[in-house]
Amino acid sequence: MRPYFTRERFGRPQFLAGALLMVFLAQALWLVHAELGSAQGLESREAIRIGEGWKQLHGRGIAGAPLTEPADESLRDPFQNNTGGFDVEHSPLIYLASSAPLLLWPHDLNANTAQYWQWLPRIPFLACGMFLGASLWYVARRLCGNNGGFIALTFYCFSPSLIQASAAWHTEPEIVAAWGAFGTIFTAIAVAHTLYAPREVILWNWRRIVLLGVALAIAIGSQFSLIVLIPMALAFLLYVAPVRRGAGTVIWLAACIVSFILFLAFYFFHTQAFTDSLRHALFWGETWRGFTVLGVYKQVAVQIGRSCPALMLALPAAIVTYSVWPRTRYFGNTAPLLVGVLFIALGMANPHLAGAGFLLAAVPFLFIFVSGVLADLLETTYRPVVLACVIALLITYVIRTLMALAQVQRG
Repeated sequence: MRPYFTRERFGRPQFLAGALLMVFLAQALWLVHAELGSAQGLESREAIRIGEGWKQLHGRGIAGAPLTEPADESLRDPFQNNTGGFDVEHSPLIYLASSAPLLLWPHDLNANTAQYWQWLPRIPFLACGMFLGASLWYVARRLCGNNGGFIALTFYCFSPSLIQASAAWHTEPEIVAAWGAFGTIFTAIAVAHTLYAPREVILWNWRRIVLLGVALAIAIGSQFSLIVLIPMALAFLLYVAPVRRGAGTVIWLAACIVSFILFLAFYFFHTQAFTDSLRHALFWGETWRGFTVLGVYKQVAVQIGRSCPALMLALPAAIVTYSVWPRTRYFGNTAPLLVGVLFIALGMANPHLAGAGFLLAAVPFLFIFVSGVLADLLETTYRPVVLACVIALLITYVIRTLMALAQVQRG
């Protein structure tokens, strides 16, 4: 049996990547500390997430299906739900993730101990941020080598939007949806590549089938409109392995079944609440009018720039290089670019409903694309110039993010 703890799996690059992820976690923890260190208490959205999840965990109904009317008028209807009280954007997954860690707290949840237990609901989202960063590093390194992997991971670890989403700092925790979307696309691609092996692919791939099903369940459970990942996963399976399309379809169907079972588990297998929630859910809320409004394009550009200021320079340069240099136009660069552009388009089509989730989910794919093109440029005779530009860009980006974090006020 091949040993697991090898230098290939746990060498210097992995330790450096782990150090970068620890820096990412430290930044997210700083935001959580800055928010919870004040005496203002929980935000209304977080309070309702915790309350709804606590309700379901104690058998008093299903979170968000429908929402319990809070006694405090200031907390009413923060999720812009329909008149039936159902959360039209999310399954109970986010609610359960917020409240489940509180089961570990051995004392009463009162104001006197709030400075301690208020950290617990943030742990699942901090973990998702770390998992997404680790997944990004793994994929980028496999596609682009160490250079591309470190560029992509540096973009990620100092991204203001991803740090904020992981900390759930005055925002919705869309990091869960982003992780699920990233995992779905690249697990589907990985499964498709294994279909070229001369084995009994259906049984041999059972681990990846389960992983694909879990990723789909996490993504759609976090944001109903990410149901678009189901046909996207099938498209990648069929495109990457055209010679085994039958096996690819069967694997896709098996993953969908796994995803459905897990999705039903979010409702604790209460079929009535499950069907009622799906009846009220908005899986497709696109208006398409956003494409005719110039301000929407400007707003999307601003949000992408906020997610990673370095992309304002690196992304146009990468697109130009991709357009004029055929060497960069291979699947490893094209696939993340197409997914990123599609998510941006869906974000524009959903300016009020789930748009922020699509835009955040697009960012890791853009990181993969940009890092892939830059890694290709580093292999040319212009390597010294390109390397100097990349290092200068990353250093400026890192300093800017750290300076912005240092100015964050408590509360």
